[in-house]
Amino acid sequence: MDQATLVSPDINAGQEALAALDAAQVKQITALLMVSSEYEDWRLVLSSPSLDQTHPLKAYEKVTEVLRGRFVYTLPPILILPTKDAFIRELRRIFSKTKDVTGRRLGGQTIGNRYISNAYVYRVQ
Repeated sequence: MDQATLVSPDINAGQEALAALDAAQVKQITALLMVSSEYEDWRLVLSSPSLDQTHPLKAYEKVTEVLRGRFVYTLPPILILPTKDAFIRELRRIFSKTKDVTGRRLGGQTIGNRYISNAYVYRVQ
């Protein structure tokens, strides 16, 4: 199946979401838009120690509460990964010495335990 093309409104929606999470004091956020082998559409991937919950639904509830009603653009589906997820840990290792990753593109590679078809990176912390 063909994946949707990433366009400026998608990137802007992710930036808006990240700004709202920052304003809500969600710290150390890793955020990227990604198409992986698991999903055939773009997902806003988020990870933060403050989103690491014993029950994953609580993390989604927290993000939904912060983001509700804030968007000019349509926000893609959200995927929240724990900070100990192999994918997030590998992203942090890869970009640990990179000062600014905003706008970096990834694709056609496996990172951690996920094959990335295409990705746009906002932040890796």
